Amino acid sequence: MANGGSGVFERVFQLAANGTTIRTEVLAGATTYLTMAYIVFVNPAILAAAGMDFGAVFVATCLAAAAGSLIMGLYANYPVALAPGMGLNAYFAFVVVPLFGGDWRLALGCVFVSGFLFLLLSLSPLRERMVNSIPRSLKYGIGAGIGFFLALIGLKNAGIVAGDPATLVTLGDVGDAGALLACAGFVVLVALQFRRVPGAIMLTVLGVTVAAVILGLQEFKGVAAAPPSLAPTFLQMDLAGAFQAGFVTIIFVFLLVDLLDTTGTLVSVAQRAGLVDAEGNIPRLRKAMVADSSATIIGAALGTSTTTSYIESAAGVNAGGRTGLTAVIVAALFVLSLVFAPLAEMVPIYATAPALVFIACLMARSIADIDWEDVSETAPAIVTALAIPLTFSIATGIGLGVISYAAIKLLAGRWRDLNMAVIVIAAAFTLKLALQ
Repeated sequence: MANGGSGVFERVFQLAANGTTIRTEVLAGATTYLTMAYIVFVNPAILAAAGMDFGAVFVATCLAAAAGSLIMGLYANYPVALAPGMGLNAYFAFVVVPLFGGDWRLALGCVFVSGFLFLLLSLSPLRERMVNSIPRSLKYGIGAGIGFFLALIGLKNAGIVAGDPATLVTLGDVGDAGALLACAGFVVLVALQFRRVPGAIMLTVLGVTVAAVILGLQEFKGVAAAPPSLAPTFLQMDLAGAFQAGFVTIIFVFLLVDLLDTTGTLVSVAQRAGLVDAEGNIPRLRKAMVADSSATIIGAALGTSTTTSYIESAAGVNAGGRTGLTAVIVAALFVLSLVFAPLAEMVPIYATAPALVFIACLMARSIADIDWEDVSETAPAIVTALAIPLTFSIATGIGLGVISYAAIKLLAGRWRDLNMAVIVIAAAFTLKLALQ
């Protein structure tokens, strides 16, 4: 039975060819889940501010994450997990819904339509060519920029970095118990990783959580509870309203931001997992795109904002995840979250901070691969790397990087370095900036 089961996993996920094992993939999936489990509580809180039912959005978030991760794992065989995207949910709740007079059903309709258009684009060779046509220097800049973005999120979640009206950012309350636990966790994590302790990231997240409970910082809320009803949001999107001409711009923004966010995540995670070929292209990219766009459609139908690939997947990759089995494990854990919500809720946000900052340290090394002898390649890559964290948006950072790349190449007389994908993305994002 064991051999038969292993044979099935081998046929579906090609574990040996990817240099991994079932145990490693399970550990990687658990690691990825622990670094992104916060979304099942953060997303409902954000969308509830837009008038949506908290309990229904909680269920929708878990199911959308599970469905998206399952499709990514089984269809694309990538160790990439999906869930409703941070940033996109804030845009949904605090920009789109108020613009529609508080009608979140209409906003869900726009998300559904954008996902459907995304799927059509993914099924064509156009999007795959667009992603693979992104200059290698920008890909390195994207990897480093997302790393810096993760670091900023981690430091913010730990309370080490805080907002300031005069200097934009400043040192937070480092004497806070959560901040101290996060700092201790980071030191322990790096030491464990240096000693090559298996599951270092997961052990650190769990260790900080246990410490928080023991110190009374985190309440023990039990183990299991019945999930809330999905009825208030299930199939509640207003499709007819979304097709009105006045909402084309909103749909376009959802589509463009999802495309760029997903592109950045897939490029970074694939590079980290060693899944890119000699030309820097990502194999099975079209399948990954179909999985991502399908997840957006499913998520909108369930009742949540855009579902997208998660950069936290890099944590699982660092733990050894190389195949879709990692994503399948994440999907299973999100389903379990429906029943074990009180248990999952005990992981405080600062417990994931050490993992995010550590992954940022690893991803930042892609800067070394930039061609520093060619300033027309270096400058746009650095613009991308800086713009992603400073605008707090992967999509915006990529867009600004591509715009600067196109403009610099044209003015430098290097227009032959440009391809149609770069020109299209630069033009599209310029239009988005002009319309916002």
